[in-house]
Amino acid sequence: MKFSEMPYKRVTWEEIRETMQGHIQAFTQAEDGEGQYRAYREAMEDMDRFETQMTLASIRNDIHMEDSFYEEEQKYYDEIRPLINNETQKLAALVVSSPYRDVFVQKLGRMAVANMDMFQRSYHEKIVDLVQEENALISRYDKLIASARIDWDGEILNLSLLRKYMTDPDREVRRRACRASSAFLASISDEVDSIYDQMVKNRTEQAKRLGFDNYIPLGYLRMNRSCYGQKQVEEFRRQVKEHIVPLAERLHEERRKDLGVSHLYYCDELVHFAEGDPKPMGTPEEILAGGIRMYEELSPETSEFIHFMMENELFDVLGYKDKKAGGYMTFLPTYQSPFVFANFNGTSGDTDVLTHECGHAFQGYLQRKGTPAERDLTMETAEIHSMSMEFFTEPWMKLFYGDRADDYIKMHLMEAICFIPYGCMVDEFQHIVYANPDMSPKERKAVWSMLEKEYKPHLDYEGDDFLENGGYWQRQGHIFQVPFYYIDYCLAQSCALAFKVKMDEDYKGAWQQYLRLCQAGGKDFVEALAIAELPNPLEEGALARIVGGLEK
Repeated sequence: MKFSEMPYKRVTWEEIRETMQGHIQAFTQAEDGEGQYRAYREAMEDMDRFETQMTLASIRNDIHMEDSFYEEEQKYYDEIRPLINNETQKLAALVVSSPYRDVFVQKLGRMAVANMDMFQRSYHEKIVDLVQEENALISRYDKLIASARIDWDGEILNLSLLRKYMTDPDREVRRRACRASSAFLASISDEVDSIYDQMVKNRTEQAKRLGFDNYIPLGYLRMNRSCYGQKQVEEFRRQVKEHIVPLAERLHEERRKDLGVSHLYYCDELVHFAEGDPKPMGTPEEILAGGIRMYEELSPETSEFIHFMMENELFDVLGYKDKKAGGYMTFLPTYQSPFVFANFNGTSGDTDVLTHECGHAFQGYLQRKGTPAERDLTMETAEIHSMSMEFFTEPWMKLFYGDRADDYIKMHLMEAICFIPYGCMVDEFQHIVYANPDMSPKERKAVWSMLEKEYKPHLDYEGDDFLENGGYWQRQGHIFQVPFYYIDYCLAQSCALAFKVKMDEDYKGAWQQYLRLCQAGGKDFVEALAIAELPNPLEEGALARIVGGLEK
């Protein structure tokens, strides 16, 4: 069904509670494992139905954040989501404690049952009030960031649309755009500090009510990390500092030479070439047409996928002033449909939507008819799908960049490598904050400044007080919305870079490995890597080998 034709009707807490309690009763009255599994499966089918309506409301709220109807719907779901989690937590607890647990492992897979185990340990009715408050704080932050109305020579821009000028070939234009962005963020900084301070204390209290010393172990449970923990992540970050940071700094020096400047400043952070970075040619409609051709030619599977997406209006990618910043892929279970949301802004980020978000959507399309357990995957595995697709689509970049396709490919590889230190910085910042929840806003900003010197020593903010005093993290939505998510990007980017090395040696063979990965639902990170024959970046020496392949 076309997205515009998908009917929306609010699902109420009373309806969801009654339905779920009926399934829980059926589960407890079942006489064997098959009966319990049937009750569980029927509950998940109903949750898919409910989730579809909630996702429709969320997407339509994001598309027009000034639409009062969907704003109210989103507020309602923010309030009842913790209550829903509480009901599904009860069902998960029944599964993991069932004498027929092996039946569920056999039918759903080890990871699905492990996820239920982590879920029932990470939610309880005793924290419902806190989770409701947390959801409201996230919505406050999102709305505050989306409220940017930056006057640019008479044109009113939000942060996403301003990015076009932050990558302008003219250094003075970039400098002015960076200062405009910073000025807006500085103007809301005290309120953002207040929101985040409340979030940290809220999440810490959730953890303590559930029996944890601080939020870190609870955050790991909510990220469904069953095959590695905090110590492995710390070791990964150490390897990044040892192997990736020096490579990234060499690339920044190469970028300085390409730009023809004597010193890099923050206003140069997003650009690579003196003549300007390559920008996609044509209108948004022409860019989408290029995407159709690219996926038609890449493989039979991607051809079928892209036509499904276009015919059903499953892209909303144009940027405008009341649209939520950023981009994502989500899924509408009732319609077995991925959906891609983004903000085209005239930069290379527009084609990144057609590669990165479509990598997510392609995997969702391949798994669209599966059960929730078969569709399920961990966040870092999901990001391998998207980040690797960025590299697999490089042979078609001439469609978008013409004779500057090679410049784009070089820029993209440099950005992929240089992202990893930044992503690790976001992760380490959060670990420090949640280990020390009573830090003041000023102390948190000091931690960010310290980490910038370790992970991005080339940074020079050119006297911008807000950024020099550690304010940049306030625009990183993941820190507020999904604690501890960001390291998943770093792990996945390491795997995507391993795919890049593989595809330069044997493109067709690498694609078949990627296809197997996308078709393998219900696997944890380590299991997925084995299926794709990829190195595990959490293991000692893996990053050194990947860097060696890249340097060649």
